[in-house]
Amino acid sequence: MSDQSVIVETRDGAVWITLNRPAALNAITPDIVAGVMDALTLAEAPDIKAVVVTGTGRAFCAGADLKYVNETSPGDEAATAKFLDSLLDMMAALEACPRPVIAAVNGMALAGGLEVVLCCDLVIAARSAKLGDAHANFGLLPGGGGSVRLPRKIGSTRAKYLMFTGDFVPAEDLVACGLVNEVVDDSELMSSVEGLVAKLGAKSSLVLRRMKALVDDGLEQPKDVALRSELLVSEIHVHSHDMKEGLVAFEEKRAPSFIGR
Repeated sequence: MSDQSVIVETRDGAVWITLNRPAALNAITPDIVAGVMDALTLAEAPDIKAVVVTGTGRAFCAGADLKYVNETSPGDEAATAKFLDSLLDMMAALEACPRPVIAAVNGMALAGGLEVVLCCDLVIAARSAKLGDAHANFGLLPGGGGSVRLPRKIGSTRAKYLMFTGDFVPAEDLVACGLVNEVVDDSELMSSVEGLVAKLGAKSSLVLRRMKALVDDGLEQPKDVALRSELLVSEIHVHSHDMKEGLVAFEEKRAPSFIGR
């Protein structure tokens, strides 16, 4: 499996997606885009509760592979444009995944790598990890949604600082602004993420999916519209098996047995 650009595992109720180009700092190529897109289809299985994205080696992801872009742009601009379109599609698919998506940031997450992180719901980072936009360092513009998602996540002033300077910021410094949920020792990263997956696995996948949709949709709606949407979904949810099971389990003082419906 070492020659695969993306390693995909399904275990413990989660799809684990590992970017596997360590020599290139897991820079994104068309093969990685295709591998991630294929892996995300596995998240539709009813027994899947979460998706984890991580990388091999010392980087999470250093962004789009500029070597690939340099090699294709002079002779085949259409191929480059197609690659950039597919990159946007991959980011959108990550963000729209119905399961909680966890970024296990094992190392540098730069440029497109930061954009991948921004498409994830939860971010657990190794203490040595650094995150940054980095596009300005090479005269580039964000092409994976960074200029849109980053200010929505951390505010325009912080986002502009990261974008304008191209600085690589320690993960620990990004907890307070909400870009990173938790920082753990490097040796504990995977066990911490496995613990989070187990915690999510005990929940109703239906509830997690509906919660994610309500939050994501609500951010783009006026408050009164979002509140009405929440009420409508809640009225539908009362007919679900998992809500009824949760209430019965509460009365019987036992752990609920959810089925995702």
